[in-house]
Amino acid sequence: MREMLQFYIDGQWVDPVIPSTLDVINPATEEVCGRISMGSEADVDKAVQAAVAASAGFAASSRQERLDLLQSILDVFAKRHDEVAEAIMEEMGAPWKLAKFAQAASGPQHIGAALKVLRDFPFEEIHGTTAVVKEAIGPCALITPWNWPINQIAVKVAPALAAGCTMVLKPSEIAPFDAILFAEILHEAGVPAGVFNLINGDGPTVGASMSSHPDIAMVSFTGSTRAGVAVAQNAAPGVKRVSQELGGKSANIILDDADFERAVNGGVSACFENTGQSCNAPTRMLVPRSRLDDVNRIAAARAAGVVVGDPREKGVHMGPVVSAVQWQKIQDLIQAGIDEGATLLSGGTGRPDHLERGYYVKPTIFTDVSNDMTVAREEIFGPVLCIIPYDDEAEAIRIANDTPYGLSGYVSSSNLDWARKVAAQLRTGMVHINGASLDAFAPFGGFKHSGNGREWGAHGFDEFLEVKSVFGFEAKKAS
Repeated sequence: MREMLQFYIDGQWVDPVIPSTLDVINPATEEVCGRISMGSEADVDKAVQAAVAASAGFAASSRQERLDLLQSILDVFAKRHDEVAEAIMEEMGAPWKLAKFAQAASGPQHIGAALKVLRDFPFEEIHGTTAVVKEAIGPCALITPWNWPINQIAVKVAPALAAGCTMVLKPSEIAPFDAILFAEILHEAGVPAGVFNLINGDGPTVGASMSSHPDIAMVSFTGSTRAGVAVAQNAAPGVKRVSQELGGKSANIILDDADFERAVNGGVSACFENTGQSCNAPTRMLVPRSRLDDVNRIAAARAAGVVVGDPREKGVHMGPVVSAVQWQKIQDLIQAGIDEGATLLSGGTGRPDHLERGYYVKPTIFTDVSNDMTVAREEIFGPVLCIIPYDDEAEAIRIANDTPYGLSGYVSSSNLDWARKVAAQLRTGMVHINGASLDAFAPFGGFKHSGNGREWGAHGFDEFLEVKSVFGFEAKKAS
């Protein structure tokens, strides 16, 4: 039982201004596994004022000082890696292999990437007699989700530190343990007092107070599109910069010449990874109508091989979804697919038969889905795949783009030129060709309702920087 009842403000662990606690539920057991305090507007103000007080000094720190700080964080994180993975497994149900080698590992991956980018990042460029200077934007509000918790913390905190910004973090109250451990790591690594601050709490209270606070210069938010709209509305009166990474309903186009065994198996596995709780999951598989029977056979066999169970057990591919609320939402959407006439290829409503407790969902595949069905329109955020047939390339592209989202896309073909041609027509911030992995140095983000701004690599730095033109910085050369 974890008791983590303090906030990290101005380099110290402090009690909340107004005592209020929340039980944290282990989704694999449905039992209370810890308690945290829930913050108030007064706690947010304390944290923001600490960030404001530290802002000028940290913005003036040298590149080398920030490089040394990021390296120190990496060194301390390495000592506590398994502890972070254990927390993630407990709070959001990630199987141990995923928790250790993907979830927890994403933290040092992005910190290390930020360190490499920082070494040569052009904070100042000369254009003729003008200097174009990039400066820290100021105190930032960072609001992160529960599905890839340490990943989303690291992709905000690391570039903010590299840019010279101070910050206040509100992690998800559903999965808060890893963030508290991360604060301990930063403290041990020597992050100066006030540079990093952490407040636990919910979105309507702490999140709204952070995004509307007059002394916050920038808000970086990851979460649902609905919540992202609320954050932007709260920030608008202060004319703050708002960077958002929101929802997705990504299409996976398998072209007629693809290796179908590889592409379909890979697509099913990618959709079910992290129990389907990834914003960029390939949840709509678009396949040639003439190959639908083959696709159904391969996909059903892959789903049948997915082992669902206790995240602590070896060989488990898929743990529970994060909460009772999320479980019920997924059940309702699966039922909507059945009611609207989609063909249920595997899975369905209820828990897997061998599991009596925990927020477990059956790996579910619908086939012969039309793109106007609820399961094809809404972000389910669970292990639910829709297989949608198409008649030609133009229809595949039209279906792929027929969504309010635009986070990611996937294309499989044995002809790289064809795959590139299709990728160029997808209205998404990212495209994976033939199962290519993400690149920590490439920008991550989306079009349309999937957000604005970019994270990862050098593009992630820009969100935390203001640009200043200094005219006459260099003397004019004699003619």
